Amino acid sequence: MADTPDICPALRYEDAKAAIKQLTEGFGFSEHAVYEGEDGRVVHAELAYGNGMLMLGSKGSGTEFDKLMAGAGPVAVYVRVADVDEHHARAVAQGIEIVMPPADQEYGSRDYTARDAEGNVWSFGTYAPGATTG
Repeated sequence: MADTPDICPALRYEDAKAAIKQLTEGFGFSEHAVYEGEDGRVVHAELAYGNGMLMLGSKGSGTEFDKLMAGAGPVAVYVRVADVDEHHARAVAQGIEIVMPPADQEYGSRDYTARDAEGNVWSFGTYAPGATTG
């Protein structure tokens, strides 16, 4: 259990395959697992970044979770990265919409914020939630 995350955001997308491509190519996530239904839609996918994991799937898949998420709308996810400027440059090169460019924050983080193709807001920075500060 030590190698697996205890918290995993779960998002739903109209076009989960396009989301997987954008998240892997634009944000540097790696595919851990992708399960498709008979119709070719993504029923469940797991993408990894560092020691974190993101789960996602297609809207309208008919699963109980999908029914619960019906009408749920953009979410915000924060991901800690080692080099904000390098990460930002990769996102820009892939055409990701940047809504706040890299900036140093008064609480010691450097971060930027982007929006994916379906409106979810992604922040990437050096801040480590829960870490002790001295």
